[in-house]
Amino acid sequence: MIKKNYLSLLFVTSLICLSSFSAFAQNTNREELEQKRLELQREIRRINDLRSSNKKREQSVLTQVEDLQQQIRSTENLIKVTNQQANLLTRQISSNTNQIKRLRNELETLKEDYARMIEKSYKSKSQQSRVMFLLSSESFLQAYKRMQYMKQYTNYRKQQGEEIKNRTVKLQELNADLAEQKEAKEKLIAENRKTRAELEENKKDQEVLMSTIRKKENQFAAQIRQKQKEINAIDKQIDEMIRASIAKANEASGSSSRDVFELTPEAKALAADFVKNKGRLPWPVRSGVVTMRFGKQPHPIVRTATINNNGVRIDTDKGGKARAVFEGIVSEVQAVKGANMAVMLRHGDYITIYNNLSDVFVKKGDVVSTEQEIGEVATSRTTGKTTLHFLLFKNTQKMNPADWIYKM
Repeated sequence: MIKKNYLSLLFVTSLICLSSFSAFAQNTNREELEQKRLELQREIRRINDLRSSNKKREQSVLTQVEDLQQQIRSTENLIKVTNQQANLLTRQISSNTNQIKRLRNELETLKEDYARMIEKSYKSKSQQSRVMFLLSSESFLQAYKRMQYMKQYTNYRKQQGEEIKNRTVKLQELNADLAEQKEAKEKLIAENRKTRAELEENKKDQEVLMSTIRKKENQFAAQIRQKQKEINAIDKQIDEMIRASIAKANEASGSSSRDVFELTPEAKALAADFVKNKGRLPWPVRSGVVTMRFGKQPHPIVRTATINNNGVRIDTDKGGKARAVFEGIVSEVQAVKGANMAVMLRHGDYITIYNNLSDVFVKKGDVVSTEQEIGEVATSRTTGKTTLHFLLFKNTQKMNPADWIYKM
């Protein structure tokens, strides 16, 4: 009987451990979603502040629509993440409700079992009864077994008492969690209603601006082509900076190549470490959102126009700092016409470039560590945006930063 009850107790304890592990996993997901939600809220506030300050400036319709489209995209993502949080809470509430029901049933069973044990123990609690139980043994072995049984029975009673206490505490915790989760869910639902209303207003504003663009699409397409020419000119300067840096680095080895670094054993090891961290490199700014992705793509507003980008453009907070995505050596610090200052970091035969800096904190030859701040990102006087141009190369080969940076 004791063995059977003990195994039952062990099984229930195992179930509680499994439930705790499941709760831990759910809490981790909940924390990740909350972090995403807060980041999106910061991004929406940043765009709101930018749009408010830009009302004092003469802004092109394209810039206004780009800002508004970015805000709409962030708002839609916020609604999506908030829905995911609410759905997760619904599952957690359902799981907690089932656990509470099961624990209450188990608690009642434990209490009934414990009451029977106490009653049985009371009836045979006298020392004389215990002594007579031992003396009535037919052999020493039987007396020993009876003594062990009495010890096991006493220990089991204590165990049952502790289990009732622990189960009661667990039940109280689950009830408290349930109340907290229900309150959190109601807040998320209310927040989503407000966010959806704001989204509808933004979409109405966007449609008004888009009607203006559609009437003068050819004119705006010409503006985009001119902007692309400026980007191409900046890219050409970057390309020349890379080739000059490769040529300078290769002089020591006697190579005249301007396309490929001649690597020392140390540089090879650094490059190998860089590759091992593909997809896990930190962002080049602490907080930001990609506003232009890598490669050739249709313009997000004027679909008849195309744009090409050798890296990614990341909008960040005013005064935001660019930071190294991996340890390396400052290979170049150079002014780029039309894009302020650029810092080039070398990681073996891999290169990261941080362009459009208003201030630089490092100099050529410095050894930098991962996430070390290397400069302040410039804020445009025209648009009010604080934008980092981030590029990644292997020698002179352009690479998509989104393949390398964590969750970009």
